[in-house]
Amino acid sequence: MQASSIRVSDDAKVQYLLRIGDSALILGQRLGEWAGHAPVLEEDLALSNIALDLIGQARAVLTRAGQLDGQGYDEDQLAFWREERDFRNVTLVELPRGDFAITVVRNTMMATFFKLLWERLAHSIDPELSAIGGKAVKEARYHQQHSADWLVRLALGTDESKRRTIKALNDLWRFNAELFASDAVDEAAAQSGIGPRWGDIKDDWLAEMSTILGEAQLEMPAAVPFLSTGKLGRHSEHMGFILAEMQHLQRAYPGGVW
Repeated sequence: MQASSIRVSDDAKVQYLLRIGDSALILGQRLGEWAGHAPVLEEDLALSNIALDLIGQARAVLTRAGQLDGQGYDEDQLAFWREERDFRNVTLVELPRGDFAITVVRNTMMATFFKLLWERLAHSIDPELSAIGGKAVKEARYHQQHSADWLVRLALGTDESKRRTIKALNDLWRFNAELFASDAVDEAAAQSGIGPRWGDIKDDWLAEMSTILGEAQLEMPAAVPFLSTGKLGRHSEHMGFILAEMQHLQRAYPGGVW
């Protein structure tokens, strides 16, 4: 029976995998909030399926992180028994659900990032991570296409949908800098061959986002000198509420299984 919160090692490979797994997990949790609330039934099902894909990716990566950590933790323990400061997801994914435009813009930004990351991780020196990347990239391509189609539809739709899309883009864009802020963890991952520096993905990400925004007839927001710090365990005020909901059942009934 789990009695208290857990902490994993500071090993760079483990921390690198936590950044990936946690970002997928928390984004999946956010998207799950749309179940029963999406604007149309088809989109209700689509968002739920994307959320399930992300959680599946998170499970696979967290499982590998637990193996490399060597303390015997599985994906459930890493998801439900770490404290807020030990999560390594980017801040962008933990921001409130917002309206549909917020979700569409965030999904487009993150799906484009994940697609590019999984493409590179498919060639990881780590065979487990390579296999995960090879499968996940197929899902991410669909996620990107789906969200980009919606972004274009909203931007070229009514005056109200365009206004909301522009506002969502301007509100969320400043958080993309954290995706590409390389540090010692990234450098160690790149040197070992386990995965790329996230900063090395930036140019391709900007190019693909530019194409999508061009189709939507939207201007790419200017970069700002702001850097969120979720990857370092310093989160926004919203993260604690996500974990309280996500972890409540397991912490209330430790060791419970279906």
